[in-house]
Amino acid sequence: MKTGVTCIPCLVRQATNTLAKLVPEGPVREAGIRRILEETAKLDYSLPTPVLSGTLQAVLRVVTKVDDPYAVEKRRFTRMALGLLPEMETLVGEAPDPFEAAVKMAIAGNVIDLGVKSDLSEKEAESVLRAALAEPLHGSARALCDAAEGARKILYLADNAGETVFDRLLLARLPKGHVTIAVRGRPIMNDATLAEAREAGLDEFGPLLPNGAGIPGTYLPACSPEFVDAFREADLVISKGQGSFETLWEVPAPLFFLFRIKCPIAESMTGISLNANAAIRSPRYREKSA
Repeated sequence: MKTGVTCIPCLVRQATNTLAKLVPEGPVREAGIRRILEETAKLDYSLPTPVLSGTLQAVLRVVTKVDDPYAVEKRRFTRMALGLLPEMETLVGEAPDPFEAAVKMAIAGNVIDLGVKSDLSEKEAESVLRAALAEPLHGSARALCDAAEGARKILYLADNAGETVFDRLLLARLPKGHVTIAVRGRPIMNDATLAEAREAGLDEFGPLLPNGAGIPGTYLPACSPEFVDAFREADLVISKGQGSFETLWEVPAPLFFLFRIKCPIAESMTGISLNANAAIRSPRYREKSA
């Protein structure tokens, strides 16, 4: 999907928040902000918003000489999530429909998105997670379960560090030996790379596959040939996060999107209200040919 005019302030906010984390107020930060604004004016707005975000974050890596600006936050939220995991496993296991409960919990973990809310606290994240099972689910967990049961190859697109811990609850209920878990190819915002996926224990559920890109989403033209092959060969792709929703919305594939609705554009595209939990089949869902 193309970048809308209303997305541009968010792109600038994300970039300037990252800059402010790394550079104290003064002439150097001011020069960095000017560079962000210059680069924003050059962006190709026909591309999805996460692609443009990746471009600006790459500029910041050059300006600040910091490769992983959110390394501390990624470790902190992963530790927080691992501390909550036993309690959440019990709640999911005791739910009337454990699969649906696992889907809800995996989506609730999507609140750990520092691109949307850079000052998110652990307390705020815990509050959303503890309320997750009581929240309505927009879409069908049963449709996802049926698709998973019939799939020989499942590709699970992970999103943010910390969120990945709660993915374990859903991954444990997918067919064993049929799942590959994809992560970002390089640090971008607080998205999970191989390091954070391993810290969350995702390698217990299947092989880990870096997608080859530093974009907060899944933009196939930027991904590695190995990832694109895995995507094309999958009988089911489970896509976590709004970034992958934005980059894959128009791709014909056997896709289910699991994410929290975080902006008015996603709200208008899905008809689901802000901050609601979505488990929706792609409008261009297409089963892989035998």
